[in-house]
Amino acid sequence: MTSRRAPSERTSTRGSGTRPAPRSPGSTRTPPQPSNGARTVEIDSRTLGHQRLGYSPQRDARPDPGEVVWTWVPYEENDGRGKDRPVLVLARLSANSVLAVQLTSKAHPDDRGALELGAGPWDPSGRPSWVRLDRLFRVTDGGMRREGSALDAPTYARVAEALQQRYRF
Repeated sequence: MTSRRAPSERTSTRGSGTRPAPRSPGSTRTPPQPSNGARTVEIDSRTLGHQRLGYSPQRDARPDPGEVVWTWVPYEENDGRGKDRPVLVLARLSANSVLAVQLTSKAHPDDRGALELGAGPWDPSGRPSWVRLDRLFRVTDGGMRREGSALDAPTYARVAEALQQRYRF
């Protein structure tokens, strides 16, 4: 599948052009989105077509399906702000970008837009995590900060099934 930029991709024109410096745990400063072509953008599921979701993590410094990686994720308000956070890589979209969903440590017990994952090595505090099913992102290899870990295959399959039901990939 080739990568194409859909009009529905949310991007920001704000940003410093450099990667944000690591923040201390108590910091409230919102880092700007990188403007060096390494943007993470929210994409509309209707622009994706059929996606082949397959578990294939490899410890190779590139984001692979099944891995949790860290990247800058724009806030839902799409106002140029965002946060460095973990995302689960679902599939490769092109030679240099992947499809991903964000993780959160906030419980969403009544929300059908989240699926509980439990605790994992991607969170240094050991907090339980949920994957948000309601937002999809295109992450470039250059926009990935670091590999966090990989989900186990059955958990990835559970997430993939929930997403395939929701979006009809």
